[in-house]
Amino acid sequence: MALAAKLQLRQSQSLVMTPQLMQSIRLLQFTHAELEHFIDEEIERNPLLERAEPQDDAASDQAQKLETEPQPASDGDWFENETAWSAEAISEKLDTSLENLFPDDPGTSERLGPDLTAQWKSASGNGGGSFSEGLDAGDMAASAITLRDHVGEQIALAFTDPVARLIAGDLADGLDETGYVRADVAEIAARLGTGEVAVGEVLAVCQSFEPAGLFARDLAECLSLQLAVRDRLDPAMKTLVANLELLARRDFQTLKRLCGVDEEDLLDMLAEIRALDPRPGMAFSGGASDGIVADVEVRAANDGSWTVELNAETLPRVLVDHIYFAQVSPHAKNQAEKDFLAECLQNANWLTRSLDQRAKTILKVASEIVRQQDAFLVHGVRHLKPLNLRTVADAIGMHESTVSRVTANKYMLTPRGVFELRYFFTASIAASGGGDAHSSEAVRDRIKQMIDEEKPVDVLSDDAIVDMLRESGVDIARRTVAKYREGMNIPSSVQRRREKRALASAGR
Repeated sequence: MALAAKLQLRQSQSLVMTPQLMQSIRLLQFTHAELEHFIDEEIERNPLLERAEPQDDAASDQAQKLETEPQPASDGDWFENETAWSAEAISEKLDTSLENLFPDDPGTSERLGPDLTAQWKSASGNGGGSFSEGLDAGDMAASAITLRDHVGEQIALAFTDPVARLIAGDLADGLDETGYVRADVAEIAARLGTGEVAVGEVLAVCQSFEPAGLFARDLAECLSLQLAVRDRLDPAMKTLVANLELLARRDFQTLKRLCGVDEEDLLDMLAEIRALDPRPGMAFSGGASDGIVADVEVRAANDGSWTVELNAETLPRVLVDHIYFAQVSPHAKNQAEKDFLAECLQNANWLTRSLDQRAKTILKVASEIVRQQDAFLVHGVRHLKPLNLRTVADAIGMHESTVSRVTANKYMLTPRGVFELRYFFTASIAASGGGDAHSSEAVRDRIKQMIDEEKPVDVLSDDAIVDMLRESGVDIARRTVAKYREGMNIPSSVQRRREKRALASAGR
């Protein structure tokens, strides 16, 4: 068979992820803080973008008028004389159509419904200002002192020798956020060209700094430093701190034998241990942390239903400055400058459209979650229904991946508290009698309540919990109960029985 070159025509379909489409997908899964940071970067990069302030309403109306009403011609009229700024020319520079951003959710009032559309317009209209307006001036001015600054002040007062200060500074640089020194003394001595004895002496002084427990190398040393300050580091307490693994296993019998104390003394020692701070460095912050801001607010309506609205504080209002574009475009000297302005205008329009679509999509998904989990909002976690992404996606006519991105790192403020949207998606546990399935979160709550109500003489094993759940209509395996219990940091029945017996003996 002879080999020959041939030309063949083949038709195929493929998905092309354009840069603008990737940007729109990223916007969906951004948190509020990430979105604000992204918009700030875009405003710095694009001269046609600006944030909408309350006083900008008049400017926005003027820009709207500029778009809709014909302007008088002049010698440098960019609109009539420059065909490069026409809609057709700009659309040719787009890497995809705006309507292709969410083919499964065009954002029309027919898909959203008149109520949801009105809520979205109301929420966006009441946004008023930018994210910074919600910040108090005191919050911006007052920043917490960092751990490094706090330790540095004490080093300056504790050491006069420059060499000792250098060693102390190196030790301070090795502190983690909990206040522990993770660096090795021998390694520090070798790096600074000094002896291990000198490093150990400086470390001993640093371990006397406030708060007690800083510069410890492990948990036992951290607790020992705090007990020493309280003058409670006696031989029995030293033995207890040296055997923290027995304390974690609640092996109180062995601890009593090793420490040489009775149950009453051991319980007093345990109470002192609980009063200590295992992470003294966490009292200091290296910077302002981002608090949780609810993206959606749910309130009870007068007719017994639920009102779902977007949080106006999480809706960044970005405007396209068409007036500035009209002023600078006639002065473009060459084609490169014209292309730059056209690209800025296209990117600005795309961003504002993407932000609008993002808000509408979040509202649409949140409204369906509220509809599905109405019983939870009325009665509590016991009535949380099993729910998955596909159920919500099918109900609102979107793709499952879109719902997944929307629910990532988004929060909902409800009468029962603030919950992540992912909280409402729980696994399904079958009913023993063939009825409706149970939510895994509701089952966890039942297990926790059973353990909280158990008596010292009748501690429930995992098998006993399984039997009780099956009697109430929940078909669950023992390993699943153990997994849920460990996920809630609840000890095993053996460990709980030891602790309850010790507490009962102390009470007598």
